[in-house]
Amino acid sequence: MISLFTSLLVVAAANITLTADNIPEVVSALTLEEKVRLIVGYSDGMAKAAGDVGINNKTLMGAAGATSPIERLGIPSIILADGPAGLRIRPEREGENRTFYCTGFPIGTLLSSSWNTEIIREVGEAMGNEVLEYGVDILLAPGVNLHRNPLCGRNFEYYSEDPVLAGESAAAFIAGVQSQGVGTSMKHFALNNQEVNRLSNNAIVDEQVCRELYLRQFEIAVRKAQPWTIMTSYNFINGVHSAENKWLLTDVLRGEWGFEGAVMTDWGGGYRGAAIVSAGNDMIQPGGVDWYNSLIEAVNDGTLPVEDLDKCVTRILQLIVKTPSFRKYAHSDSPDLKAHAQISRLAAAEGIILLKHNGALPLVAGSDIAVFGTASYDFIAGGTGSGNVNKPYVVNLREGLAGAGFLLNEKVDDFYAGYMKTEKARCEKINRNKNGKWYLDDERALEVIPEDVIADAASSAQSAIVTIGRIAGEGKDRSVEYNYLLSEAEKGLIKSVSDAFHRVGKKITVLLNVCGVVDVTAWEPYADDIVLCWLPGQEGGNAVADILSGKINPSGRLPMTFPMKYEDDPTYANFPRILADKPFNYSFYRSLGDGIVRHDIRNIDYTAYEEGLFMGYRYYVSRNVPVQYPFGYGLSYTTFSWDKMRMEKVEGGWNVSVCVKNTGEVAGKDVVEIYLEAPRSAADRPLRELKGFGKTRLLQPGESTVIKVFIPASECKAALSADGRMKRGWSLVPAHDASKDVDVMIGS
Repeated sequence: MISLFTSLLVVAAANITLTADNIPEVVSALTLEEKVRLIVGYSDGMAKAAGDVGINNKTLMGAAGATSPIERLGIPSIILADGPAGLRIRPEREGENRTFYCTGFPIGTLLSSSWNTEIIREVGEAMGNEVLEYGVDILLAPGVNLHRNPLCGRNFEYYSEDPVLAGESAAAFIAGVQSQGVGTSMKHFALNNQEVNRLSNNAIVDEQVCRELYLRQFEIAVRKAQPWTIMTSYNFINGVHSAENKWLLTDVLRGEWGFEGAVMTDWGGGYRGAAIVSAGNDMIQPGGVDWYNSLIEAVNDGTLPVEDLDKCVTRILQLIVKTPSFRKYAHSDSPDLKAHAQISRLAAAEGIILLKHNGALPLVAGSDIAVFGTASYDFIAGGTGSGNVNKPYVVNLREGLAGAGFLLNEKVDDFYAGYMKTEKARCEKINRNKNGKWYLDDERALEVIPEDVIADAASSAQSAIVTIGRIAGEGKDRSVEYNYLLSEAEKGLIKSVSDAFHRVGKKITVLLNVCGVVDVTAWEPYADDIVLCWLPGQEGGNAVADILSGKINPSGRLPMTFPMKYEDDPTYANFPRILADKPFNYSFYRSLGDGIVRHDIRNIDYTAYEEGLFMGYRYYVSRNVPVQYPFGYGLSYTTFSWDKMRMEKVEGGWNVSVCVKNTGEVAGKDVVEIYLEAPRSAADRPLRELKGFGKTRLLQPGESTVIKVFIPASECKAALSADGRMKRGWSLVPAHDASKDVDVMIGS
């Protein structure tokens, strides 16, 4: 029954309609029940409780969630949808003959591998346009958590092991998406660095380490791009759940960084509704009647001050009035997918990395190529879970090479056509029986070593390519045995092809179509050239062919370190080990039947960040540990020289400039990385930390350009004396990657 007071409020608000200028009046006009409906996501249960027919009939099919409409006050429902590699909605709709596909863009790791914020912004603009034209208001992206450990299952969604590279990449992406009049939701705030037991794992981390590493990329993106929303992570931080962490959401995010938007939980994240709201988390997604009832009860019994509720409602309304739904934008359902596919292709090529170069590439135009490896014929465009995209097609390597004018060795091509057909049938049978375990990766074709086919190809083809594939996704971490290391069959294939082709004086290239860092040490000597294309989106085969053919000169650089072996990683002892006989662990929380979340089993219930600041390249460089490929590393088909390096003190920091010249014979791009170098005596600080970077335009042979990188003083606090000058022994260092000797040291 509606109370008399509530009835009077409804009557008084009869003539109020939400605008950007009357939000305080609208908040006052809302009933308690309506306020809570805005905070709690518009799930099926909430829709039915409100007398609606259900969320799937009111919003876009395949969208992740929505907010409740309050029609009497002119408050529309807004729609939230995944994800970081492209808009994730269902391509088929009831009663429609046409499809509604979205572009499958390269994964976040590949975008950051470009070290090119301009191309990342272009991807954001294209993605944002699809969000707008398909009627979505908020894109649940980007993911910006650091690659703390190579085996985190969601690393492919994230950008880097370094907060500056991750933060600048995120800011460019957010600016691009939001330029289209739609919002983003930067995630997962914060320290979502493992998937095992992700809903209750407690990250134990020193505050300084937290601020300098695991919060820094969020801060950069907030200050530069102001995402419309931020999504909290599933985990606890030093004993407090992220969604209930007032220090994180109110003191730091809003108080220190000046965040102006709304905060939402991850889907199903958090435990106590009143604590979530009081902490400054505005939206509980995807919501549900239980959450609704708990908040009503908390307000009524005084556990939740109505003032805290009103702050959240105010921020939600401030968000709503910016959205296309509020503006009544007439979306077309027809974004320019053809144009966006070309942006995806260019972005993928920009981030592809040449790891080893010993003369196999670029391929001779029109030559006969023997293409081995099941992934060559079933290319992996992106990851699984919320990072997946329902895309119209995926160009595999075979198709990309054929389209670029290369001849596919007939016997190799025929063999794989038959083999992949058989394997497809086997995989489909397995994939139909996953028993609802959405987090399990689809079964993929087993690798095979066709010795007779290899021997024949070595005599007829001019060169060979072997593709190794790896996929990962939300809900699990990668295992060393099944995902990081190559299988015996994969290593055997590389060696067999290498032996056969080298025996007759021909070269081979290994292509890594992978979700994250894999072992290279065990097989690297067998490959002449190694190309890392990550998961390059729907145009992947074409983008790779552009690189292999020399149409585009590779200019990607590593956004993380490739260690000599996994056990060298500084977080090895403080990360869950997925056992060979139990490759997946998706426990939400461990309790003894009493519902109490426990934090007592190491690396499962809690994870200690004992490596401190010495994570990723900071550790390898500072402790002089050899690596396979260092952070910032990448080769080119041409060469560059650097000259005229200068450092100029300006307001708020320094301008570091470097003259880059193409000294080779083909056009190409180079990346300048600027590191803060500490003296060896500063044992508590990493020897080298990235503070800025810049990428050249395409330089023709003999052409030069000046790259100027601004380094904020705020990035160099540890190196500054009380008067703002750099302390003796500290320097800003331009380098090609984190591990190399200093190219030229610039004093302050």
